[in-house]
Amino acid sequence: MAYKKKQVYPRRGRPYKGRGREPVRQTLKPEADGRLNKVFSKIGVPKKGEFKPDPFQVEAVETVKEFDCLVTAPTGSGKTWIAVEAISHVLKQGGRSWYASPLKALSNSKFIEFSDIFGPENVGILTGDRKENTDAPIIVGTTEILRNQLYDCMHMGHDLSSDFVVLDEAHYLGDEQRGVVWEETIIYLPVRVPLLLLSATIGNADQIAAWLTSIRDRECKVVSETKRPVPLFSLFLHPSGRLMPFLATPKSKSMDKKVRDSMSGRRPPKMPLEKGLPPMGEILKVLSKYDLLPAIFFLKSRKDCDIALTLCDKVLKDNPARRREVRSRMLELVHEHPYLAGHRQRRFIEQAAVGSHHSGQLPAWKLLIESLMTEGLLDAVFATSTVAAGVNFPARSVVFFNSDRFNGKEFDPLTPTQYHQMTGRAGRRGMDAIGFSIAAPGKFMDLDHVARVNNAPTDPVDSRIRMDFSMVLNLLLSHTPEDVRRLLHRSFASFQAADRFGDPAMAVEVGEELWEDFMAHMYFLIKEGYVSEEHELTQDGLWASGLRVDQPLVIAHCFRSGLFEGMEPALLAAMIAVFVQDKDLDVYLDDRALPKKLLNKFTQLVRTVSPLFAGLIEAGFETRPVQLWPAAAIHAWAAGNTWEFTKSVAGMSDGDLAMLILRTAENLRQVKNLREVFPQAAEAAAQAIEAIKRPPVVEE
Repeated sequence: MAYKKKQVYPRRGRPYKGRGREPVRQTLKPEADGRLNKVFSKIGVPKKGEFKPDPFQVEAVETVKEFDCLVTAPTGSGKTWIAVEAISHVLKQGGRSWYASPLKALSNSKFIEFSDIFGPENVGILTGDRKENTDAPIIVGTTEILRNQLYDCMHMGHDLSSDFVVLDEAHYLGDEQRGVVWEETIIYLPVRVPLLLLSATIGNADQIAAWLTSIRDRECKVVSETKRPVPLFSLFLHPSGRLMPFLATPKSKSMDKKVRDSMSGRRPPKMPLEKGLPPMGEILKVLSKYDLLPAIFFLKSRKDCDIALTLCDKVLKDNPARRREVRSRMLELVHEHPYLAGHRQRRFIEQAAVGSHHSGQLPAWKLLIESLMTEGLLDAVFATSTVAAGVNFPARSVVFFNSDRFNGKEFDPLTPTQYHQMTGRAGRRGMDAIGFSIAAPGKFMDLDHVARVNNAPTDPVDSRIRMDFSMVLNLLLSHTPEDVRRLLHRSFASFQAADRFGDPAMAVEVGEELWEDFMAHMYFLIKEGYVSEEHELTQDGLWASGLRVDQPLVIAHCFRSGLFEGMEPALLAAMIAVFVQDKDLDVYLDDRALPKKLLNKFTQLVRTVSPLFAGLIEAGFETRPVQLWPAAAIHAWAAGNTWEFTKSVAGMSDGDLAMLILRTAENLRQVKNLREVFPQAAEAAAQAIEAIKRPPVVEE
């Protein structure tokens, strides 16, 4: 391809002059408060015995045979067992089940697990990336795919081919970005289909159950368990290396007096720093002495996670047997995934039994880290808080250095729900008799705040329903505006408004606000020719409704303008990538290194969508900036360039590039489905998917 090597310019300024050696600092001295002797004596592996389900598990299985059921129970308490038993009951009766989860990785994991339990012939998967055995009586997939199936059923007048639905991680109903998908799924699901919702973090379960009962004419019962399967004890790591009880009492929301006294004063002691972080290698030695490993260290950023590895160099130098065990397993794993053999962080696993896990890494590398941790071959994982949600990634201890969490735009104080999600990874069922959360002082640590959220109840889940053009197009496939109006009055948002203020009129007010927003979207679609004056989809509206993507209107506009006509696969993938990237990344791109045909096509795209964007802005709708760098990165990869070269084109991390590629592939899959209307573009989309879904993004 016509890619050119980037010109590297020397940096200006005076050369760096060293300032001599860093001053010698005092190392951490492993010690423990005498009051911990009794707690530490409980550390160990619980006795193995015959499995006996807990009462709440039995209750949930019996409940869902007659009613809808919402189960709230701590992480690791056996909610999957409930789903398995319920699905087994449906299967024995000749019925079909749908198991929906928020994450593709979690869906893949459940697909493997359920295939082992029920037999591979009885389990299929639908995630967008994977489509296997779709006629099986048990389907595992993402909630978005289930929602889309419900759209299709309403349009075609068919019934959903399932007799039972499980919504795992049901607290996603309150997710700011994706909660609307959960709410739509619940509203559209046929009443005849029993619904089982599973969650560890719902603070208003009774309210959600009451809403479900009100809209489904089928009682929803709550089955709740608050007791953790593995007890949790909170510790404090003093900057000296001394472990202390963190709370005044195990159920308290205030710090232990000794902790408060030791950290008060005008100049409280500070944790010594290396490369801007606490001395992770020394902290591991403290935790190792008191048998508190393996541990998950929650850090503020991807960069911190990677730097933390370098502070643990050669921790296994005095344990050659352990080092051989880890290296042997790593050889097996990289033999299965050869492109991971040269990963820059491999040496830290083999020399120190530590790994880094965050969204900036390849999916396959994260799975490798998860496998090693699950197998007990890692002593520590340095992770961002994203590892707390939906991934089976337990440890004996979790360690906090910060009391806040990045929300995508800024850092907010940890909520009780977020804290409980993170500490839910402490204590492995069947492997630990007790788990530990460990707070350590730091620049971004408010110890009083952590003490308060420690035993605070989880947050309530709020409705996140909102209108977008994809939702409006798909509702108009099978509903009149008045139908939609009635539907929106049944939303969780309407129910919550009435419940919160004790006034049924508030439900009407919120429902009307949602309907007015729907109408505003519909009127814009009428103006653009996707909806007729009779409020029915036009021919363009019919095929545009099949674009179940973030920006369907913009992509549809490009089709109608002829921009995608006759476009080669690599260029089509590049142009689609422009509309899937939503990260606000500061990317430097040297236009001179890019092929002219890519630059010309991007310029044409900008001219094509500019009038539409102007109309959207005038009508009060938000638009996203159109940027070149996603197109440049995807074009380089689709054109067959190496992974390292493709990363260099836009300066992206492994994980960000992999996510961009996978999201582009999902959008291209939607284009491929337009074969009857745009056969040429659909074929190019199919070829583009093949070109970009290759290692190291996906398995061979």
